[in-house]
Amino acid sequence: MTGLLLASCATGPDPQVARRAQSEMLGMPKERLLACAGVPARQATAGGKEYFTYVERPAVAAGPGTSIGIGGFGGSSSGVGVGLGFGLPVGGYSSGNGCEATFVLGGGVVEQVSYPASSELSACTPIVQNCIPPGPR
Repeated sequence: MTGLLLASCATGPDPQVARRAQSEMLGMPKERLLACAGVPARQATAGGKEYFTYVERPAVAAGPGTSIGIGGFGGSSSGVGVGLGFGLPVGGYSSGNGCEATFVLGGGVVEQVSYPASSELSACTPIVQNCIPPGPR
């Protein structure tokens, strides 16, 4: 299981997910968008349309010796505990410049999903991956 988890992290996000979102999210109600993509980084209203912009910054590969700590703590009725921890190496992938996905909403539903031409689609995938069903359509 751990090998599978690590292998999936190494390949990075699937760019097809971001591509599919541009058609599959059309007509999605605003409430559902907010539920699956979260709160946008920026919001604007103009000409009767709402514009929600979500920002995904690239992950940066960790350098040698970088780790995170995981600890387990125990306590007693006195509230005193003892900690035990160990470090795990941290790594990541770099997705170029990241992505800013803009959703145009009219009448309370998504009318358009756009990404800047300079964005790699795989960098946009984390923004929309919880909003569309897995697998090709």
